[in-house]
Parts: sequence; C-alpha cells; structure tokens
Amino acid sequence: MASTPHVVVVGGGSTGCGIVRDLATRGVDATLVEKGNLTHGTTGRMHGLLHSGGRYAVSDQKSARECIEENTVVRDIAAHCVEETGGLFVKRPEDSEEYFQEKLAGCRACDIPAEVIDGVEARRREPYLARDVEKAITVPDAAVDPFRLCVANAADAIEHGARVATHAEVTDVLVEDGAVVGVKVEHGDGPGKRSDRGSETGSRPAPGETETIRADHVINAAGAWSGEIGAMADVDVAVRPSKGVMTVMNVRQVDTVINRCKPKGDADIVVPHETACILGTTDEEVDDPEDYPEEEWEVDRVIDELAELVPPLADARTLRSFWGVRPLYEPPGTGTDDPTDITRDYFLLDHDERDDLPGLTTVVGGKLTTYRLMAESITDHVCEKFGVDADCVTADEPLPGSEDFSVLRDYMDEFGLRSPVGRRSTQRLGSRADEVLKTDEPNPVVCTCEGVTRAELRDAMTGENGAGADLNAVRLRTRASMGNCQGGFCAHAIAAELHPDYDEPTARAALDELYQERWKGQRHALWGEQLSQATLSRTLHALTLSRDADPATLDDGVDFGAFDDGSEDGARWDSATGADTGGGR
Repeated sequence: MASTPHVVVVGGGSTGCGIVRDLATRGVDATLVEKGNLTHGTTGRMHGLLHSGGRYAVSDQKSARECIEENTVVRDIAAHCVEETGGLFVKRPEDSEEYFQEKLAGCRACDIPAEVIDGVEARRREPYLARDVEKAITVPDAAVDPFRLCVANAADAIEHGARVATHAEVTDVLVEDGAVVGVKVEHGDGPGKRSDRGSETGSRPAPGETETIRADHVINAAGAWSGEIGAMADVDVAVRPSKGVMTVMNVRQVDTVINRCKPKGDADIVVPHETACILGTTDEEVDDPEDYPEEEWEVDRVIDELAELVPPLADARTLRSFWGVRPLYEPPGTGTDDPTDITRDYFLLDHDERDDLPGLTTVVGGKLTTYRLMAESITDHVCEKFGVDADCVTADEPLPGSEDFSVLRDYMDEFGLRSPVGRRSTQRLGSRADEVLKTDEPNPVVCTCEGVTRAELRDAMTGENGAGADLNAVRLRTRASMGNCQGGFCAHAIAAELHPDYDEPTARAALDELYQERWKGQRHALWGEQLSQATLSRTLHALTLSRDADPATLDDGVDFGAFDDGSEDGARWDSATGADTGGGR
C-alpha cells in the first residue's frame, strides 16, 4: 500500500463534494466520481433551505443541534452561497397552541435563537402573510445555493490535488480476496458533457471509455442510490427513498423562509431563493430513485395549502415543478411505516465491521445543512484506518469565493454594470468578482431575468474548472435561464457564447439539452399565464428560430422535439396551434 492512501468517493452531491474536499485538505489522494453533473441527485433537487434546526427542535433534537451548529459554519465558510433571509414558524387559528409552545421550548433547548412575535409584527415583516396568522417564532433559517456550494467544495478539492470526474458512472465495485479494491466507471459520451479535473494526465477519458480506478478505500456517498452501489459489492444498504415535490413561483412573494408551525405534514414551507420562491414539499416513499410518478395533485396540494399562509400564492404564476428523492435510512429492524417519522440524522456504515468486507464505507441520510459535519465524520473514520494524522480544517478555511465577503460591494461604476446586475453578479461570484468581471471586452447582460452577464457565462464555460459546452452545468453555476422566462428569451444567446470554442453541431446539441431541461419542469405547470409563457417560448424557438427543423436541411423537419421528452405530458402540444391539449390546474 502506498504511504498516502488513495480513496475513491462515489457521488457528487453535497456530501460527496464535502468528503473529497476534506480528504484532499488533509493530504489524502482522493478521486470523486459522479454519474451526472455535480448535484445530479438529491442535492440539485432541494428547496434551498439552510436549516436553523427549528424544523427538528421537537421531533429530533440531535439533528436540530447539528443543524444550528453547521448553519453557523456554512455562513462563515460559504458566504457567497448563503442569503440571510431569516425564518418564521407561523401559527394559524387552527394550529395547536400546545405544539407552538413545544416548538419554542425545543428551539431554546437546542440553542437555536428564537423569539415570539405577534401577528401584526409578522405581517410588518412579511406583508403578504394571511391576516389571520396569530403569531410566529423567529429562527435563523437562510437560503443556500446548493450548486455554488458543491462546485466550491469540488474546486477547493482540486486545488489541493484531488481528481473530480463527472459523467463517470460506477458500473461495478471491485472485490478481490474479500476486500473492496476500487471501482469500474464508464465515462459518458456526448458533446461537452464530461469533466475530469485534477487527473494525472490532465485530459479527459474518451467518450464511452471504461476505466478501472483502484483504491485503498471506497466511500459510498451516492445518497438515494447508495443501495445500488452497495449491491455491486454484495452488501445491503437499506435506503428508503422518499420523493417530494418543489414548485417554483414567478416572483418572491416573501423574503423570509415561512414555515407552518404544526407537527408534521406536506406543504408547509416557502423558501425565497434568488428571484423566485420555492414551495415544498410532499413526502412519498418510492421504490426506485430514478423511476417514480410525478403527479399533478402534489403540485396542487403545495400551492393550495401554502396559499393559506401566503394568499397571493393562489393566483401567482407557477414557473415549474421538480421532484427530489430523500436518501432516508433507518437501521434494520426499526420498522417505521411513515417516511415523515424516519430520522433525518446520518449514518456511517463500516462494511468491514458490519459485513466483514474491508475497503468500503457508506454514508447515508442527513441533510445538506450538515454536509460538512458528515464529511468530517467519515474523513476522520478513513484517516484513522490509514493512520493519517491531520486535522480537519473545513470548518475554518473559507471556500473559493468566500475568502473576503467585503467584495460584495457596489461594482456598478467599476464594471459599468447597472445596480441590480452588479449586486447579483458579485453575490454569485464572491471574491472572484474582480477577476471575472474586469474585462476589456463588451460585457452585456445575456440573461435579463437573473442579471447574468457575458463575462460570467464565459467564466462558467471556459474558466478554471469550467463546464465547457454543458449548458445545464453553466445554468447551475450562474442561474442563467432559471428566471421568469425559463430560457425563452436567453437560451439561444447563452448557446451563442459557445462560439468560437465549439462547432455548430456541438452548440446545437447543447442548446437542445438546455431547452429539454427547462421544458421538463414546466410540463406540470401549464395553466393560466404560465401556459401563455410556454406557448410564447415555443413560438420564439420552434418557429421564429426554426428549432423544430434543422435550418441546415429543412427537408427533415420534426415536431418541436426539444420540448418533447417522449412522455405523455411531452406530447400535449398540438403541432399546428402550439396549444396545450390537456392536464393542468
């Protein structure tokens, strides 16, 4: 065995990115492999809440204490990823006064700063709250951008010598002589999708190539997919995936995280995030984290119930909906039937001790808020196995972009940007704002909804750890195309920034992938004004820009394929009129 162990981390969500950063900063040779983009799984499909711990202050006080401690840490090390919204647990007349008092006592018992305000003060802070809200508990909830957070962790890991390979799917866990000795991965094909940063050769494996990565230890951090990775090594990881819907509204109806103060249930939180609000969520156990029904009743339920707290939501325009799958885990024999009763705590499974299989450790459960704590715990575990004597620094060392929060100042004069654009650009870029925005080239705003400039897009495409022609990865890093128009007015302009680094077929394929991803979330919101918006987008792209027919051939036109994923919902467009033919609210 080498003096410095080589550890492979499977999974590029918040936990996996946190682990590879922690390993690398302690001097461990680390490789992360992820089958999609970073945040491909649960992390990229959450409502963006940085928990204060208030949600668990009655039912799971261990998790609550962990949340408030890590809430403070994440604010310190990732300031450019966090918006200080604050949070309210609000009580309506039909809600239990006994539970309200339990919530308050629980917060204080877990050292969560909390105070009671009356309904008048609550509405002063949030004017759109329902008139019959009686009172509320204030807590230090916040909004966090999971995409920036994961990219920052991965970037720091690479700077410390780690390798991070995306679109590298594990197809087998290698077991020799009764021990795990590595993984076999298949690198994705397709234009501009793959990233492999920090490899020894500095080059990406060929599309479709299968690679054997030998390791002294493998960490299974695949979240809801951890059971599948465990099965490849013939060990049982009993993850219980639970799906939940998030619905994105067209504007910020509130600027504070709004929680319903009741014991448990669906549709009880509104999270302001960037230019929108995200409503959540439902909790339905599913068999397969890749294949589950996305049902319209779930969207209706979150809107209807949360409109009781914030009445304007009833008539607001719904931009899109998306579903995430929680990687819930309970030790064998617990026997909980209701997924809302399953702890949100995390578990470290040492397969050497549990299954007599050295070389493999699994981490399951937990929340994004506690990702760093989970990473520290499992890194401590691995370092102890190999005698690595190095302290964890991830709670103290800022992530790239957060070294100096004072950079979030007024950049308008310096960069010639209008105030909202300058503010939003510097919030996204943090301390990297100078190097990205100081350019001699024209720097127009390309995505007007989110205020994303050409310099930001070019940095996300071609800068250090850039995403290349993967426009969905560019979207996650910059929020371009994630605003009210959902790419209707900017997607083609974003794709145009691929020139001259990429040829026309690559740019065309990348644009179609961006269209498809944007359409996927809108299929469940086609009513009222959002149906009009979707029809306008179709008219612009399919007709005006000829995206339903390749302008290079024109004799092989197809029916607006980029907005049709082959599903029943995707086929709802009438090819002649552009109208939606069914479903909806």
